[in-house]
Amino acid sequence: MYSISKYTKDKADELGLKLFPSQNPKKKLEVYNKVSGNFMGYIGGGGYNDFYSYLEQEKLGNYPKGYALERRRLYYNRHSKDISRVGSKGWLAWCLLWGG
Repeated sequence: MYSISKYTKDKADELGLKLFPSQNPKKKLEVYNKVSGNFMGYIGGGGYNDFYSYLEQEKLGNYPKGYALERRRLYYNRHSKDISRVGSKGWLAWCLLWGG
């Protein structure tokens, strides 16, 4: 099960969102609107790292310094269309999992 980082929790609070580890093994998080309680979607591939996971692995010496930033840049390049639509799953993933 995915462990939600402090940054992700803080960013969710800032955006008015409530997060739970996903019950769907293919996804990391379930995202809800904090005010209305409406489900907004599942985000984050369950079998993949995110920016904060890469940063932790860098600190442990499992990846070279700067690797997380490079993975973030590549993620942005792949998902730039999704990221630009505020409120979309892509935008949520960018804000919550990739430090956007």
